[in-house]
Amino acid sequence: MNPNPFAWPFRAQYLAGFVVCALLMAYAIYEQFQLGVEPCPMCIFQRLAFIGMGIFFLVGGLHAPGAKGRRVYAVLVALCALIGAGVAINHLRMQLTPHDPMMGGCGPGLSYLLDAFPLTDALRKAFTGSGDCGDINWIFLGITMPGWCLIFYIALGAGALWAGFRRRS
Repeated sequence: MNPNPFAWPFRAQYLAGFVVCALLMAYAIYEQFQLGVEPCPMCIFQRLAFIGMGIFFLVGGLHAPGAKGRRVYAVLVALCALIGAGVAINHLRMQLTPHDPMMGGCGPGLSYLLDAFPLTDALRKAFTGSGDCGDINWIFLGITMPGWCLIFYIALGAGALWAGFRRRS
């Protein structure tokens, strides 16, 4: 196989996208259960976006559709990436905006919010959090976790669109 991933067939590109999403989720689970970094509601929504992308990458890679099907899978992956990027940008905004440490955490966990409030109220509370959601407890190469998520959303979403819409010979 050609070492250039841009020259790979659609199936290989989409299965590689699935592997990347699976590795990102594996690392998130490692961070949570081995290193004790509890995810805030924003982190959970970002995980859900990666799971959605991974599912569409896997199904697209196993299905190996024709031209129209490739475009549908590309749009579905890009939609999940766009949603995840929006959450990551909001999370970065929280991290970069000074917050009052006396205000406490970003609130209760997502499972409590969903149990205690109607869905719309729970989502609103999750997205307007501060405190823990704004805390920076992980940095690699000067970039926080939501920053890296944003980079992966952009790269994977663009890669999915490129693989789905490029002309095949």
